[in-house]
Amino acid sequence: MRGKRSKQYRKLMEQFSMTFGFREPYQVLVDAEMVRDSCRFKMELEPALSRTVHGKVKPMITQCEIRKLYSQKKEPGVNEAIDVAKTLERRRCGHHPDDYPEPLSTEECLQSVVDPKGSGNNKHRYVVASQDQTVRRMLRGIKGVPLIYIKRSVMILEPMADESVQLRAREERSKFRAEIRGALGKRKREEGDDEEDSDEEESGQSGSDKEEGDVNDSKAVRSTEKKKKKSYGPKQPNPLAVQKAKNKQQKAGPFRQSSGPGKQDKDNHDEPAKRKRRRKAKSSATAGEGGQEGVAPTTAETTANAES
Repeated sequence: MRGKRSKQYRKLMEQFSMTFGFREPYQVLVDAEMVRDSCRFKMELEPALSRTVHGKVKPMITQCEIRKLYSQKKEPGVNEAIDVAKTLERRRCGHHPDDYPEPLSTEECLQSVVDPKGSGNNKHRYVVASQDQTVRRMLRGIKGVPLIYIKRSVMILEPMADESVQLRAREERSKFRAEIRGALGKRKREEGDDEEDSDEEESGQSGSDKEEGDVNDSKAVRSTEKKKKKSYGPKQPNPLAVQKAKNKQQKAGPFRQSSGPGKQDKDNHDEPAKRKRRRKAKSSATAGEGGQEGVAPTTAETTANAES
């Protein structure tokens, strides 16, 4: 069996189990043609059924179908089918040979077993494996009947019939609505219980005030104790809204404050102030200022003196 088809069959049987209450081992009703075809295709019937429905199965055959196989005993390959049918569990359909000399048709027999009262429901949760198309068409009208047949040596599980799909959709909607109503009812009950508790407390307090004063005092003491227990310590200001502590130099006085704005910012951040480097005077400048007399006259000055 291919993976995709196997996954579809497993999901389909899960839907049948959730909606109609199917459970393992699944009761599988088998007709005479299904037994003959399984022998013709060299297929082991019980393992093939368990692979198809993804679970343990209990294959069953009715009395009428066994009688059909015995009536076809002279045909080739029927003896093998009879041997396989003997290993299956016998399902009593109520069609005794004394009352019914000839076996009933597969359609009538399976309908009487699956839906004996004609209510359109699969009361006993049978899975039907039949090769007859008329039987499968009839059983599609009954809600919650998984159908199996063999096609070219492959066992196939039919998709859910329209009747079953509609019933499943209705049940899903009803479950969804019930959950919503339950949730709303729980909320209303909780609100009503809270109001009743508050009313009872108020009425109890008023009655106790009129009757006994000591009981009120004890209740008040207990309530104050409870309130004290609930408190988690003194409230403190928000650390993000509190101003940072000022430096010691700023607290000492205004004369010691530094003139530079950059230094004030650093003091506010409590960082040590950097030392200011002083620029040293150049040696050439000092020489020019202090000893100008010893400097030799330029060529312009000598020409001016000569003209004068």
